Amino acid sequence: MSTFNECSYSYEEYRETADWLLAHTDIRPKVAIICGSGLGGLADLLDHKTTFPYEKIPRFPHSTVQGHKGQLVFGELNGKQCVCMQGRFHFYEGYNVATVTYPVRVFFLLGVETLIVTNAAGGLNPKFKVGDIMLIKDHINLPGFAGQNPLCGRNEDRFGVRFPCMSDAYDRDLAQLARKTAEELGCASFLQEGVYCMLAGPSYETIAECKALQMLGADAVGMSTVPEVVIARHCGVRVFGLSLITNKVVTDYDSKERMNHEEVLETTRMRTEDLQKIVSHLVKHM
Repeated sequence: MSTFNECSYSYEEYRETADWLLAHTDIRPKVAIICGSGLGGLADLLDHKTTFPYEKIPRFPHSTVQGHKGQLVFGELNGKQCVCMQGRFHFYEGYNVATVTYPVRVFFLLGVETLIVTNAAGGLNPKFKVGDIMLIKDHINLPGFAGQNPLCGRNEDRFGVRFPCMSDAYDRDLAQLARKTAEELGCASFLQEGVYCMLAGPSYETIAECKALQMLGADAVGMSTVPEVVIARHCGVRVFGLSLITNKVVTDYDSKERMNHEEVLETTRMRTEDLQKIVSHLVKHM
């Protein structure tokens, strides 16, 4: 009898996808980059690109969200071999947690050692401004509180241990390198640091929910990233994360502001180049 929320993929299925990709490209990536909403332009920085639409890759899920292209791009970024995910998967698309995180275990089997995650997020910290870039120093996994953890079910020892540590989820050395990089690039004035909280979506947060998240210590809120980070750390892959603050959450009942996805994508377009520069230079100095 299957257990609740059991991982729906076997090691062999992940291996099949990884082997197919290894057979179709000469790139052997050490770095994987997951591009958030509107941030797929990171993949355009790669040289010697090979692109695979998700629907062509065996067992790979498909992305359905505006701002997510839905393809894997292999190539070189500042001399480092990388793979970029242009479009990730979310609970709100109807995917289960095993499907949302499927690519990360495939990346591990490709030989990836560092995962860079980016996302668009709402600013909960009143000191944050729209267009700020937040270094993720920690996260709050609210779906995990409700049992939606990608590690539920039987543990696969070939990926990692039964009870992985998460107190070091985000690599401190990479964060320090990113701060130094931002200073060199003149981006330090809008670089923040904080805690990312994940909700399942797709509805944006109520005013009461935003106030509750602030009390929990969250600085930014979004609908992604955390499951992929949990799986990466389970595999021993180090993680670096950036949130682009695309809007300020509404915490005043008299406010006339209304959240919408178009606003998120527009703010992303404004700051994309800076975020790309930070990631590109970070990879170069890793």
